[in-house]
Amino acid sequence: MIPFNKPPYVGMEEQYISKAIRNGKICGDGEFNNKCQQWLENYTEAKKVLLTTSCTSALEMCALICGISPGDEVIMPSYTFVSTANAFVIHGATCVFVDIRPDTMNINEQLIEDAITERTKAIVPVHYAGVGCDMDVINNIARRHNLYVIEDAAQGMCATYKGKSLGTLGDFGAYSFHETKNYSMGEGGAIFLNNKKYLEMAEIVREKGTNRNQFFRGQVDKYTWVDKGSSFLPSEINAAYLWAQLEVAEEIKKDRMKSWNMYYSGLKELEDKGYVSLPYIPDECEHNAHMFYIKVKDLEERTNLLKYLKDNGILAVFHYVPLHSSVAGRKYGRFSGDDKYTTKESDRLLRLPMYYGLTEEEIIYIIEVINKYFD
Repeated sequence: MIPFNKPPYVGMEEQYISKAIRNGKICGDGEFNNKCQQWLENYTEAKKVLLTTSCTSALEMCALICGISPGDEVIMPSYTFVSTANAFVIHGATCVFVDIRPDTMNINEQLIEDAITERTKAIVPVHYAGVGCDMDVINNIARRHNLYVIEDAAQGMCATYKGKSLGTLGDFGAYSFHETKNYSMGEGGAIFLNNKKYLEMAEIVREKGTNRNQFFRGQVDKYTWVDKGSSFLPSEINAAYLWAQLEVAEEIKKDRMKSWNMYYSGLKELEDKGYVSLPYIPDECEHNAHMFYIKVKDLEERTNLLKYLKDNGILAVFHYVPLHSSVAGRKYGRFSGDDKYTTKESDRLLRLPMYYGLTEEEIIYIIEVINKYFD
């Protein structure tokens, strides 16, 4: 069986984890947390990056910093992971779901303004498959309506929009380093602070609501509870695992891009014949080969193709069930306008195996099996 995913592993992880243990500090913000944060700041040119225990917790930090509270509304696509919504729902906000673009599967930026009410507090664009949303339009809307922009860039590491790293274009960004992502620490993430005025509050929120960081810098003579917060620091062991991959980040990206391009070339004829649709990358975006998906005719054909692939030793999967159609989505949110594409396109989409180290032989076999199915 060719698996859908294998967690990235480059060979130095054990050595760095052992070093973290020998350092005598395995809680957060030690050597490897700081190395990873500095690397991310240098690579993305973000104002400040703080590692977190997950992308979910990074989004929860954003909600706390923005003061999300009962009665607020947050605009986002329905085609996303539950964490995008949960981070705001747990503070009493209502999710306002907006339809997606069928080409990129990202939020339709032209429909956002119609979803804004006097209760709207933030816009949360989700960069699906590491392909950037139209951030110029989104930021312009946010400025005119005095709204926060919180980028869910869980899949966006090493991807750009108009030359700028995803996660650095709004007020905040959130990354994921889950084992299914291009770069992993098992469970982990990062919050990007793109305006330093939020840094002090972010440190307080991340350190359980205390001013502990100010104490360590000698700014206060003792630390105490000063605001809302929680425990969002990842351990040094997790950060050490991630550091091994950041050292060879370009190698990992190059490997994944090679796989992505092989898929695209090998399946292009099926698209030309009208059997499938392949991913679309806008000119202003540089993607990161986070995933390779195809879209088939409808839900029935997707079900049949998934079974055919599994019968031939290939584990492919479908992706999100739109949040607005879920039990919790109906309870905590509403859909703005018409669901023209969200459900229709999500029913068609099928994700193929994609991971660091996927071999050419495996990709060729997968392409052959898919072609055989349509033959």
